[in-house]
Amino acid sequence: MPLLKLPAEEKPIDDATRSFAEKVFASEVKDEGGRHEISPFDVDEICPISHHEMREHLFQLEALSTPTGGRRKKRFFGQKTISLSVPQSETSSTKLSHIDEYISSSPTYQTVPDFQRVQITGDYSSGVTVEDFEMVCKGLYRALCIREKYMQKSFQRFPKTPSQYLRNIEGEAWVANESFYPVFTPPMKKREDPFRTDNLPENLGYHLKMKDGVVYIYPNEEAASKEEPKPLPYPNLDTFLDDMNFLLALIARGPVKTYTHRRLKFLSSKFQVHQMLNEMDELKELKSNPHRDFYNCRKVDTHIHAAACMNQKHLLRFIQKSYQLDADRVVYSTKEKNLTLKEIFAKLKMHPYDLTVDSLDVHAGRQTFQRFDKFNDKYNPVGASELRDIYLKTDNYINGEYFATIIKEVGADLVDAKYQHTELRLSIYGRSPDEWSKLSTWFVRNHIYCPNMTWIIQVPRIYDVFRSKNFLPHFGKMLENIFMPVFEATINPQAHPDLSVFLKHITGFDSVDDESKHSGHMFSSKSPKPQEWTMEKNPSYTYYAYYMYANITVLNSLRKERGMNTFLFRPHCGEAGALTHLMTAFMTADNISHGLNLKKEPLMEEYAIAAQVFKLSTCDMCEVARNSVLQCGISHEEKAKFLGDNYLEEGPTGNDIRKTNVAQIRMAYRYETWCYELNLIAEGIKSGE
Repeated sequence: MPLLKLPAEEKPIDDATRSFAEKVFASEVKDEGGRHEISPFDVDEICPISHHEMREHLFQLEALSTPTGGRRKKRFFGQKTISLSVPQSETSSTKLSHIDEYISSSPTYQTVPDFQRVQITGDYSSGVTVEDFEMVCKGLYRALCIREKYMQKSFQRFPKTPSQYLRNIEGEAWVANESFYPVFTPPMKKREDPFRTDNLPENLGYHLKMKDGVVYIYPNEEAASKEEPKPLPYPNLDTFLDDMNFLLALIARGPVKTYTHRRLKFLSSKFQVHQMLNEMDELKELKSNPHRDFYNCRKVDTHIHAAACMNQKHLLRFIQKSYQLDADRVVYSTKEKNLTLKEIFAKLKMHPYDLTVDSLDVHAGRQTFQRFDKFNDKYNPVGASELRDIYLKTDNYINGEYFATIIKEVGADLVDAKYQHTELRLSIYGRSPDEWSKLSTWFVRNHIYCPNMTWIIQVPRIYDVFRSKNFLPHFGKMLENIFMPVFEATINPQAHPDLSVFLKHITGFDSVDDESKHSGHMFSSKSPKPQEWTMEKNPSYTYYAYYMYANITVLNSLRKERGMNTFLFRPHCGEAGALTHLMTAFMTADNISHGLNLKKEPLMEEYAIAAQVFKLSTCDMCEVARNSVLQCGISHEEKAKFLGDNYLEEGPTGNDIRKTNVAQIRMAYRYETWCYELNLIAEGIKSGE
């Protein structure tokens, strides 16, 4: 008999919980402008909200509630000394593999050497009462179900191991389902033209209409007039808000804060003990691994703006070289007249050969940490917006030629380096519908292709700027300008050849802006629909994220039907915003790709600095490099080549040390610890049955 049957989408949230969640949201919004930095460990162990109010108004889930009594407590405490240091295959109907099986049945390179494990015995509820522990486990179970649901709907990634435990909790057998996986464009073959357009799919003839901020797809105009869209996974706003309110209520609970805070502190300490006990054994593994070291294992810079992909010395050399060759070329236009490169520098009262790296001032240093405004200023060489327009823009008087040349030079360096890859970000603002056409034309005209580069589209959250200047009538128009051209190119690629080619090289969408800016808006059922958002005020982070996620979900479903690549949602999140930003990303984002530029952009330099600042070992850096490949949007074929054929498996079986240079001891530790935590949730739920 199933232990628990609670599909998250079928459980409505009660009015009391919704009301309390809105209070929590309002509190977060109120404090949003004063937040600077958030650490998962900076949580008070004593909840500021009384236990009485929480028990009365929060988390009233009938299907999850269980009778209390001495018999349940007795059974629970009878189990409290069980050992969960390795995955317990006998507790799961899906038979999670035991570490011993890896050692006995796997090739030598997958063998996990003996190492010292940290084993905890005794009461493993981390200092909370039995009732609180059971409540926390049920809440975390539902939270995982919510994330799994939204990832699968949008063809984004949710790991296998948590899915196995969730099905085990529900009393169901887990079955791998690759139909939910995202689709990325495979690598180009030798002599294959990456800009080929003679093989584009035919026109489907579908009709498109944006309704309440989401693009709906109809077989024809007649179906559109009858409001009969194609059966695609259109997100339901009410369900999303219910799930969001549940998570808000969950993270506000005192027992949840206490348990998770202590658990995170324990896991941090546990890893330190693991390193102290096994660092030399991990190093021994790496030393015995022939040919491979940190410098020749694959690594991907998953957060880099195209306008910052070159280091400052590269940009300086290019400016000086362009002046030497094109001093008399007209490169800039003003209302009064057109200006040559020589006239631009004369206007700025400088000569390019007098410039230095310091005077160029485009590197982000300690002055820019947590200062998004100063960080943005670094994109203006010598503080001059004219030079930014000439050298770092795709749409300018010279049609972005200099910018394209710089990017291709960076690409050539990456190919020479062989082991470094980047995901560059280009902006679509949503100000006008022809932005996609201009950007894709720039991409194709300049033949900007590099096997070591993929692309992400970032959407700045600056609707308020456009609305204040009357560029947009409402927020819905901004969404329409961002997504409608992509839907049109998906339905009829032959009518949009450049954009169709460009979309093959895009792996995801990003949402960017200064997170610490105060929005003052609480996303709820009372929020105006996008076409009704005519005020100059900017929508909240959650409002932006939901409508981006909703459109990406429908778009991915359509593109997967056509055999095209799909897109991930990978927003900036968690640097300086409210906790609600992280909660929204938990629901909607495949992953968060965020970081600030250090003194140089090249990936090797960032690893070197990180190794010094955070005292990282070789195994640590190789693990970060492996994770960057897993996280990024390069194709399945490339990941299999870089990480090993079994990279989709989790734990030591998914690691090929010959390619990743990550010790199997480290992989075993990560996997066992992960399973231990998931097993805690399962045991906490079972104990209340």
